[in-house]
Amino acid sequence: MNLIKCFSILFVTLLLATPGMAADEAPNYLSVELGPAWQTKNDQRIPGTSGTTFSLSKMDPGPFFTYRLYAGRKFNNRHELRLLFAPLQFEIKGQFRSPVKYIGSDFAAETETTAFYKFNSYRLTYAYHFDPISQWELALGFTAKVRDAEVRLTQGNKLERKTNIGFVPLLHFQARRPLFADLFFRFDFDGLAAPQGRAFDAALFLERSFIAPAYTFFLGYRTVEGGANNDTVYNFAWFHYALGGVRASF
Repeated sequence: MNLIKCFSILFVTLLLATPGMAADEAPNYLSVELGPAWQTKNDQRIPGTSGTTFSLSKMDPGPFFTYRLYAGRKFNNRHELRLLFAPLQFEIKGQFRSPVKYIGSDFAAETETTAFYKFNSYRLTYAYHFDPISQWELALGFTAKVRDAEVRLTQGNKLERKTNIGFVPLLHFQARRPLFADLFFRFDFDGLAAPQGRAFDAALFLERSFIAPAYTFFLGYRTVEGGANNDTVYNFAWFHYALGGVRASF
């Protein structure tokens, strides 16, 4: 069973959970987030100890079109479960300034090379919401993340790829505060660092309800940074997103 099918099953299960509860006690929500993303760093070296370091961000910094889909439910105004599908993939062309050894092949310098990058993220988050503190609404929890990654280089008839599907546990934090009228500031964070690597995903939003209270529109900035350094792979990337979107509660 692929990851998208697993995500769909979890989504349906989440929305059907505790069907006897009232909407104000366990509101569902769906959210879509859209916007361009730029990479200011995307360094690769495979194998990690003997490959050649090259930069995808220098080949093409972007922008690249991105989107995210969220589905969630709150229970008793305290507990929240949230699903996220965040695909990120693009294909770029460029030339290396010097020869690159990648996996089992040598890629020549000053020769057109196609690079494909994928880092799709599937996440399930649990958050506990605390009583408001001086108008701040705070929540703390954890996120189970599954990454589906691939880096592929093609030069003429030569092709090498590295794929990886792995699990990453992250801490989760939310903060929300009214600014005035129906305008709110919101901060959202998933992240954790360990000797094997790190992953950080942080976003700042301004959001406001329009048309009806059930619909919230938002604009913001997101930054995603992280990577790993071991004998098998060296990869550190840093992406920046200008985003907008809408959230519907029901």
